[in-house]
Amino acid sequence: MDVHLRMVRESDFDFVDRLGTDPTVSEPFEWFGFRFPETWSRERWAKDRFLEGDLRFLAVAGDDDQIMGWVTWRQAVLGPQPGVVEIGALLLPEYRGQGHGTTVQRLLVDYLFATSPVHRIWAGTEVDNLAEQKALEKCGFTKEGLLRQSVFRDGQWRDGVVYGLLRHEA
Repeated sequence: MDVHLRMVRESDFDFVDRLGTDPTVSEPFEWFGFRFPETWSRERWAKDRFLEGDLRFLAVAGDDDQIMGWVTWRQAVLGPQPGVVEIGALLLPEYRGQGHGTTVQRLLVDYLFATSPVHRIWAGTEVDNLAEQKALEKCGFTKEGLLRQSVFRDGQWRDGVVYGLLRHEA
């Protein structure tokens, strides 16, 4: 299956709505409870198509152009320096475990380095999310450190790991 990135469309809102109401979309690592953040609102989409502001989104789509998930980026929160961004990816459960996570993160890295002056891209994940760590490593990211008890999810504090990729390493 060919996988590509594209702008989020109004027809993708079934997926967007599920993010805040359906735990199976983002479990086991990204479900933090029922919510519908303003970040994902239709009002925001109408204003900037999720391509402006702090957190930005592109849809992940397959051969049929239907949404399979999305990728995100924002100015780094571990020290908001110009030229440093944090990325993330979320695929619907039926598309996981097929190598798409690696592909879409590589596409996002290539897009960011080609269209912006970004120097450093980083990503964080929980220590138990081995699939995400493997995908990041396949994209050329280097494991940089452990963040002890940095995420509160499902009633307990969990450790995270940080990965980084510099422009000249891509």
